Amino acid sequence: MVATAKPIAPQRYRESYGREYEDFEVGDVYEHRPGRTISETDNTWFTLLTMNGHPLHFDAAYAAHSEFGRVVVNSCLTLSIVAGMSVSDVSQKAIANLGWTDIRLTAPVFVGDTLYAESEVLAKRDSAKRPHQGVVSIRTTGRKADGTVFMSFERTVLVPKRGFSVDDKAEY
Repeated sequence: MVATAKPIAPQRYRESYGREYEDFEVGDVYEHRPGRTISETDNTWFTLLTMNGHPLHFDAAYAAHSEFGRVVVNSCLTLSIVAGMSVSDVSQKAIANLGWTDIRLTAPVFVGDTLYAESEVLAKRDSAKRPHQGVVSIRTTGRKADGTVFMSFERTVLVPKRGFSVDDKAEY
């Protein structure tokens, strides 16, 4: 998402990212950049931080005997990175994530793989209870640099309508 400069006072502007409800159109696809190359450190730290003790994620000798022949990146790390890539386009202004569904892990990710993501707007509707907000549903797909799809998921987000986001308040 390209940054916009919102005026907050005479000759004073604040950088703003993200989309408001009116900016989403069903069928639009947002390509998220930059990509992210996964390092061994990323995988090891995330695996240890989350207390995932499966040796496939950090024991090279063990992983060498698996069907993959090498360490596999923790799928929760790839989910976190792909979701994070989508934030500036999908949920930078969100009030809340309302739900995640249909998380699919379709190919392994290895140290050294470069990941990219894109999100498609599936649906949008006005919030039934919040007149200044709307509900947007998206599908995000993660691809390796070679085009291999390794992940997809759907997410529903509550977003403000134009003029009602926190960015529209000069006080913060």
